Amino acid sequence: MVCIAPEAVLWFGEDMSAVPLRNNKAAASSVRSVTVLGATGSIGDSTMDLLRASPERYRVEALTANGNVEALAKLAKEFSARFVAIADTSKLAELKAALAGTSTECGAGESAVIEAGARPADWVMAAVSGAAGLKPALAAVDRGAHVALANKECLVCAGDFFMQRAAKAGACILPADSEHNALFQALASGNRDELVRVIITASGGPFRTWKPADIEQATLEQALKHPNWSMGQKITIDSASMMNKGLEVIEASYLFALSPDEIDVLVHPQSIIHGMVEFSDRSVMAQLGAPDMRTPIAHCLGWPDRIKGPAAKLDLAKIGQLTFEAPDFERFPGLRLAFDSLRTGKGATTVYNAANEVAVAAFIVGKIRFGAIARLVEATLDDWIRSGNQAPLTSADDAISVDHVARNRAAALLPQIALKAS
Repeated sequence: MVCIAPEAVLWFGEDMSAVPLRNNKAAASSVRSVTVLGATGSIGDSTMDLLRASPERYRVEALTANGNVEALAKLAKEFSARFVAIADTSKLAELKAALAGTSTECGAGESAVIEAGARPADWVMAAVSGAAGLKPALAAVDRGAHVALANKECLVCAGDFFMQRAAKAGACILPADSEHNALFQALASGNRDELVRVIITASGGPFRTWKPADIEQATLEQALKHPNWSMGQKITIDSASMMNKGLEVIEASYLFALSPDEIDVLVHPQSIIHGMVEFSDRSVMAQLGAPDMRTPIAHCLGWPDRIKGPAAKLDLAKIGQLTFEAPDFERFPGLRLAFDSLRTGKGATTVYNAANEVAVAAFIVGKIRFGAIARLVEATLDDWIRSGNQAPLTSADDAISVDHVARNRAAALLPQIALKAS
């Protein structure tokens, strides 16, 4: 498959050549080889569902999973994957046994997951969650692949050099998150000097109308009851705290070369409008669709064409009304912290993400209240800034080093944050 020429870019200029124009239709007509990094997660499930619907269009090169051997082996057999990798090294023997008698190669550990990203697939879904997804995604980027990016941490932790590496290699970054994919589609309607702002929509999660004191005491079960989306545990909790929307703000800044002042968040409980772009003539372009992750993934998978997607048809008459409200930073301080960390720069967004992962893990096992998630993130950011160690991140190892330091510091701060009242 021929990659889009570096000069074929959207309106935001040569530095963002990794985000391509819709062209080169001939390249999309052939069978496309595909790798799915994180094949057994929620994004992976949606991707495999789309591949399953069009076996004549796609061939699976590689699949990875964190530790679910049974699901990974089942997918490998169904799609005749050439290579599979399990992140948990203790599961390699089990994986080999499950695939005995097949021609599928097996690997385990970080190096094997990176190898999956480096294998010769035209199109790669980068859906390994957390900072662990950075190096495998970079392996795909460095060989000039089309990379559908569903891992926020690649940009939150390493946005500047990730996009620079993509541009240098001629890789094509296709946003797979519903919000960024919506912006990607809407941005094509104008030129860079005509941009006023982009608007990322948020459902508001299960606690949109709760009082702050009640949010403080929210249980795990309550946090996992998302009103619109079916997602994994971590991202669902992030949605409840709106940390997920904070990560999306950071991601949009790096992905589309936007300043924090060019990004707004709008709470839209129905989750029908996924993103909007306002231009200087006050036209606002929006992308709409039923809340189904298969829609943005299908856009990336079929790009530069559109493929038939299995999501429900949007029936606005049945929905009846769409409502909007400004985000409440008192209820959701994590969103404010995202803008703060983006303006601080020099590793602060990496710290934001790492501290949030530590906080969410602590909340899941009952070590802290729900309301303490944002307090731990803020305390870790403050500590990082006071340390005076901020510097531009220029490599994956830089980002991983900051991530490691931030996790350790967040873990050290955890006991005292757990004791504090709201």
